[in-house]
Amino acid sequence: MDEKIDHQAILIVDDEPVNIKILSELLSSEYAIRAAKNREKALKIINSSEPPDLVLLDIVMPGMDGYEVCKKIKSNPDTHDIPVIFLTAKTNRKDEEKCFTLGASDFITKPISPPIVHARVNSQMQMKKVRDFLVDKNEFLEKEVSKRTAELSHIQDVTIFALASLAETRDNETGGHIKRTQHYVRLLAEGLSEHPRFKDHLTEKIIDLYFKTAPLHDIGKVGIPDHILLKPGKLTAEEFEIMKSHTRIGRNAILNAEKFLKAPAPFLFYAREMAFTHHEKWNGTGYPMKISGDHIPLSGRIMAVADVYDALITERVYKSAVPHDEAVKIIKEESGKHFDPAVVDVFLDVAGKFRETAGRYID
Repeated sequence: MDEKIDHQAILIVDDEPVNIKILSELLSSEYAIRAAKNREKALKIINSSEPPDLVLLDIVMPGMDGYEVCKKIKSNPDTHDIPVIFLTAKTNRKDEEKCFTLGASDFITKPISPPIVHARVNSQMQMKKVRDFLVDKNEFLEKEVSKRTAELSHIQDVTIFALASLAETRDNETGGHIKRTQHYVRLLAEGLSEHPRFKDHLTEKIIDLYFKTAPLHDIGKVGIPDHILLKPGKLTAEEFEIMKSHTRIGRNAILNAEKFLKAPAPFLFYAREMAFTHHEKWNGTGYPMKISGDHIPLSGRIMAVADVYDALITERVYKSAVPHDEAVKIIKEESGKHFDPAVVDVFLDVAGKFRETAGRYID
């Protein structure tokens, strides 16, 4: 029998060659026909790389009856959606109910009526086409959504980096600061995600948001005058008050962006939180609000360690760089004073990775 590969395919499963012949002649003008006289061949065809679109299945067969074949078809996720029409001489109502309970799409009694076979097969094939179309359409839409989501995420990343770079143009001796602090934040957040206090909050999604928004922590520096931002010596008390205002400037700029969107934007929320609170101290002596302990958002506490470490190991117009080991010592000594002890504990565990990150994104 020549199989019409451009047509929908039907598998006829019957141990009687005469039944296969009758059904093949009846349906071969519209469908590609395959046949199996036993369960082994039937299941091999059904589980192949080119399964049929519909199965016409006899109930009474030697070895394994049609019920068992149907169970196997419906229990396999790869073949579950193939419609099964039972063909049988059984006319008992319980047999019919059993067929539908097993997941069959229809039930035709023998001797068959050609118009009934045509009508019911065509009906199931049309529904199969619609289901397949919807599945293909959904897969296409899911791929398009994933593609667009990835594009939007990339645009977000580029925009965030561009804005952060704008702040860096005001303080060009910290060119690698954005990348370094980004990766420091991820290292600390991933370590803290195993801590009982933080594991429920620090999901993979939240850690990604921390990483994405970390570059905006100093965006407020665009509002600080050059004579203060770039001053090579120690700031006066008045100048320091102006310098501290970069946390509010950054917070307010991001808050305005959130208002413009008129919809929640988690990455902006964490960017605002980080920009506003990363200079707060665990003991309440930081700025701008002098809050302490767990009142400081976790994102701000993480960025505090990342930012100070990078400031310590980097040469600035107002200071020399200190060696990595000295920076680690300073941060350890500030545990419970400047920094959250839990964050410092993680920092000490991953300090070697901080050093590697600093070397990878060196100015």
